[in-house]
Amino acid sequence: MLNSAKLTRVSVGLVASVLFLTGCSSASSTSSSAVIDVDTTNIILTNTSGDCADYSASYQAKVKDLKRDVSFNSELRVSNEADSCSINANDIPNYDFNDDTADFHDDVSAQTIALTVSRNPKVAGNSTALSLLTYNAVMLNGVVLDQLANGCYKPDDSMADANGNIANGCGPFVDWRLDPLGPVKFGTDSHNGHTQPGGFYHYHASPNALFDKDDASKVSPVIGFAADGFPIYGPNYLDPASGKILQATSGYSLKSGSRPTGSSSPGGSYDGTYIQDYEFTGVGSLDECNGMKVHGQYGYYVTSSYPYVMGCFTGKPNLSFSK
Repeated sequence: MLNSAKLTRVSVGLVASVLFLTGCSSASSTSSSAVIDVDTTNIILTNTSGDCADYSASYQAKVKDLKRDVSFNSELRVSNEADSCSINANDIPNYDFNDDTADFHDDVSAQTIALTVSRNPKVAGNSTALSLLTYNAVMLNGVVLDQLANGCYKPDDSMADANGNIANGCGPFVDWRLDPLGPVKFGTDSHNGHTQPGGFYHYHASPNALFDKDDASKVSPVIGFAADGFPIYGPNYLDPASGKILQATSGYSLKSGSRPTGSSSPGGSYDGTYIQDYEFTGVGSLDECNGMKVHGQYGYYVTSSYPYVMGCFTGKPNLSFSK
């Protein structure tokens, strides 16, 4: 956890507008200096800088587990060196969580997160697939993105439902992995977050509370950084060709027809129950990893359809994101 007693306190309004919302000049320095404590309770982000150093500060929020009526302190510290940023957090979001839509298997508990993000990420020669072995990203409230579900089609399992699916216990290599936003429910709250065993709160899709998802008139902010260092934006971007603000669209489509038959396949039509129900067809504005370059800056974008945030890693994930 972060030691708030050692933090330098300044005007929250001033700091939030300079550091967290609109950026500052920290990108021009080799390392962060004064530590600043910012109240981020229910804050809506607007900063579009793709350099993690522009978020160097300490952030806190007072929030509540709604169903349990238990209070928590959200704690996040971002600091930077010449080539990287260090992100330390307790994995508690900056908003009230576990609302009426949620069905958490385990109670949320504070964690210790220590991650490293590159300030100069590079596009790799080949993309890297998402994996249960690596967290995908960390959001700017200190909560990790962990898109892949550990649920799958496993009809011989004692916990399988009537359709042969289990919600947990499948491991990293399966043929039919459940889509957390598909028909099978995973008990997520309205922010697409829930807990894994041990109380580790994480996102399976966009953390809706961090940006104004209903405002299509503004460019979306950076809401987090992927394990490969590239920023993650909300859905809207300024199109260089038209000069208009557009919504990023996924290049994935549902496969047509029916799944294979046989004991190893769930059968039935491709309906989005499994991530293998989708294929990349290039129909949208984004690449296979759900990203694109806009005005010279590559980033991932939140989309309303699969894969929702990331489809793969465009760069090389930092080992600190390994589970």
